[in-house]
Amino acid sequence: MTSPTRSGTHLKILSIETSCDETAIAILDCTGDEQSATFTILGNTLLSQIEIHKEYGGVFPALAKREHAKNLVPILEAALEEAELLHEDAQVIPEETRAKISEILAREPGLTELFLEFVSECEPPAIDAIAVTAGPGLEPALWVGINFAKALALLWQKPLVAVNHMEGHSLSALAQSEGETLTIKDVRLPVLALLISGGHTELVNMKEWLQYELVGQTRDDAVGEAFDKVARMLGLPYPGGPEISRLAESVRTSGEPGSSTSKFTLPRPMLHDNTCDFSFAGLKTAVLYLLKANPEINEHEKRHIAHEFENAVADVLWKKTARALDETGAETLVIGGGVSANAHIRRVFTKNMQREYSNIALCIPSAALTTDNAVMIAIAGFYRALRKEFVTDIAANGNLPLAR
Repeated sequence: MTSPTRSGTHLKILSIETSCDETAIAILDCTGDEQSATFTILGNTLLSQIEIHKEYGGVFPALAKREHAKNLVPILEAALEEAELLHEDAQVIPEETRAKISEILAREPGLTELFLEFVSECEPPAIDAIAVTAGPGLEPALWVGINFAKALALLWQKPLVAVNHMEGHSLSALAQSEGETLTIKDVRLPVLALLISGGHTELVNMKEWLQYELVGQTRDDAVGEAFDKVARMLGLPYPGGPEISRLAESVRTSGEPGSSTSKFTLPRPMLHDNTCDFSFAGLKTAVLYLLKANPEINEHEKRHIAHEFENAVADVLWKKTARALDETGAETLVIGGGVSANAHIRRVFTKNMQREYSNIALCIPSAALTTDNAVMIAIAGFYRALRKEFVTDIAANGNLPLAR
């Protein structure tokens, strides 16, 4: 399956991501080893469900599951076509194999027929392994991708790799980009990862390659969850993070007197305690009390509340991360997850790292890699495949930890 080269192992990996409300499939040509690896994106497709979930004010698991089942075959076809691996050729699938595939896909009504119709019309692609997100995430959504990957692995006789979604975020943030090619090399260990998303806020230390220990985590709400809840309080549409950032940025760029400071004051929870843990429930509650005390806020005041909330979040994230840098002796800091796309948080970390930790490498992913994408799953899958960590069965785990 693997082909050794002068520069390491060569693997072509097809990856599948369905942990939340994005359906994604990517195909990467991966070459190298754990010291230096290059990833060429051959095909990369992603369908977002944001517009569908807006009316619910958040992701509705049953709806996410349905949309994944509907979208996987079309985006697989698109990814294979982009990678020039889609070759039409009628295939005879034995009845025994059809029965096994039907059993694997039994959870997903309608997907079996779509799947069998597509794979019956094209030859197996020249890939070496299939990587799929096993967790964390919404379990109904995870199961769709897992079962789809299992059916492909059975039919195409390819090994399966189970990937931790947060490891994908962490490792892909280390990648340096040149067009469709990503490179991970000369990584200075230990690597401290700040992983921030709608479901996670944690600090994880990778002291040795692919070996993780938990340094700090939220004790209540994840930071992305806090953004969405505060946005809802302010009457802003879902997803709330970009909307709060839009209002906050309008204050910073307004040029009005006091635009560099906040009209309102919100707490910075757990800022000065002696742990690397976070808490955002108190900050969210403080916004609620502020709004109750000021029931007739105007748009100008709403902008300033968003501004102060985002400032408070960035302050807490930075102070806790700085403490973790000191405690772990990290040589590299990675920021990953959906909230890492936040422009203000990126600015705060870039400025403070240059000023206070200029000897530590800072790695923040491109905007495309902050979403729940399949490219990061292929990258993580490659490193696990190098270690021959193939599986014959996978179970979805909505709370799958990266570090224990």
